[in-house]
Amino acid sequence: MIIDIIGDIHGYADKLIGLLKQLGYVHNGQYFVPPSGHRALFIGDLIDRGSQQVTTLELVFAMLDADVAGAVMGNHEYNALAFATPDPDAARQYLRSHNEAHTRQHEAFLTEVPFGSETHQYWLQRLYEIPLWLETDYACFVHACWDVDSMAMLQPLLTDNNCLTVQGLLATSKEGTVAFDALERVLKGVETPLPNGLVMVDKEGTKRTRVRVCWWLDALNTRSIHEVARAPLSALAQIPEDALAENIDFALKTQKPVFVGHYWLTGTPEPLSSQVACTDYSAAVDSGYLTCYQLDTEQPLPLKASNFIQYCHDQDSHILGSL
Repeated sequence: MIIDIIGDIHGYADKLIGLLKQLGYVHNGQYFVPPSGHRALFIGDLIDRGSQQVTTLELVFAMLDADVAGAVMGNHEYNALAFATPDPDAARQYLRSHNEAHTRQHEAFLTEVPFGSETHQYWLQRLYEIPLWLETDYACFVHACWDVDSMAMLQPLLTDNNCLTVQGLLATSKEGTVAFDALERVLKGVETPLPNGLVMVDKEGTKRTRVRVCWWLDALNTRSIHEVARAPLSALAQIPEDALAENIDFALKTQKPVFVGHYWLTGTPEPLSSQVACTDYSAAVDSGYLTCYQLDTEQPLPLKASNFIQYCHDQDSHILGSL
């Protein structure tokens, strides 16, 4: 079987329709039917940013309901749940604060799905149905990082098929807890403290004492921060080039290929390492292309750049308004 692993859609339904058609999927009036021997898998971040939020959700969940696709949760789906859930420990507050930055990030979704409406409640319940990760005999699928230690910490808070419960949402939303840190690893990636009190200022002017790292690289603790960091060059310019990454507590503990989204890559798609591939090529901006990796379950390794397929919307003359 071929698994079509589709990257972060972020409410760009036209790009999703274009990619599915390019892959040979045909809409039967209810859902997109895959070509014989194919199945889709969505790697998370279905919502936020784009102007076709509900259409995207309807397309994806129609395929999930028809059992022609699977999905894992992205940090934006998690954020939607936390943004809408009252904090039992703080009156009139929510698990994810309604500050300006969070509200702006969530604006596209709430424009189509008004906060507190029946439609909002419906889609929130559907988001709970998406597991945090999937593991099969041939591969591992997660939005940001395959960290089995963090997953073991999270499992008591999840259903048998690794879906969030309300109790799990409450537990993982409390900063400074083991559950919070584990959830951050799985849905946002690995971060490490900057050494020797160094501070990095991001593009929004926020001072940061931690940096996200490329966890798929070997020998993380013997490389410079510049080599392993997932950060803009403008931010890294503030860090000495000889500053070493230290105390990165992570090891990839599987021999299977791992597929992720989340990382806003650009350029020509290729595997991140011999074992890890990312299908997020920034479809949430006009210049980014919705991307798929076609995984042959009979021969999952080696990962190949030739298995990536991108929908180049800026080169498609077809009108995608109809299915």
